[in-house]
Amino acid sequence: MENLLTPIFLLTLVLVFFLTGIISVVTGCTSLITVPVMLQMGIEADMAIATNMLALTFLSLGGTIPFIREKKINPQRLPSLIILTILGSILGAFLVFTISKNTLSLLISLFMVAIAIFVFLNPQTGVKPNPTPPSKLAKTLGYLVTFLLGIYGGFFSGGYVTLLTASYVMLFNQTFIEAVAVTKVINLFSSLVATLIFISYGLVNYKLGMLLSLAMFLGGILGAKIALNTSNIWIKRLFMLAVLGLGIKTFLSVL
Repeated sequence: MENLLTPIFLLTLVLVFFLTGIISVVTGCTSLITVPVMLQMGIEADMAIATNMLALTFLSLGGTIPFIREKKINPQRLPSLIILTILGSILGAFLVFTISKNTLSLLISLFMVAIAIFVFLNPQTGVKPNPTPPSKLAKTLGYLVTFLLGIYGGFFSGGYVTLLTASYVMLFNQTFIEAVAVTKVINLFSSLVATLIFISYGLVNYKLGMLLSLAMFLGGILGAKIALNTSNIWIKRLFMLAVLGLGIKTFLSVL
């Protein structure tokens, strides 16, 4: 591994992680870009996933700070969502490499198609504040989805925030900017829990991890600031573009 840490190698990864961090504050899909790049550069799969998870923790931290300063994070239900996420992430981190990636990719692509259809049929969803409180069933599903996605986010996280954002828009009647802000906080806990477990197994490369974490922290701050100055309709358009891209990418990976 150490012979891979050349200046060009490090610069390439830093740029990839920084730019991905900016974009993925809104779109998610971070690990679907960063982990394959790390694998292509010769980093072993378990180390790539673990080190990437450390960087994701700092991405979420950087992305959360501007939303906190602008008071855009809705604290309603947040403690319960964080607890469910932590429990799911603990379980997910122990499941790494035990679940068929083809099955997982197929399920994610199907979720993406369902999200795209729902948003297309409901053009105002996530664009304007919805004064109607979510139904009891919708809230229950929101909590269940938080836990289940927490499991997935704990061992890979590719598309995790994308799915979580869409779920909160659909089930909790949040706008896209509200959902993006809340998911940054939740992903901070998800990534942190998984990172600690990976550290206990000695899977994190600290030299590389801290450098990439700094890149993602700065990218997260910049991405959040851009999101705060972007309307919900444009955030929705960017989000749907990411959903379609994610759906196609994951579906093709199964073939």
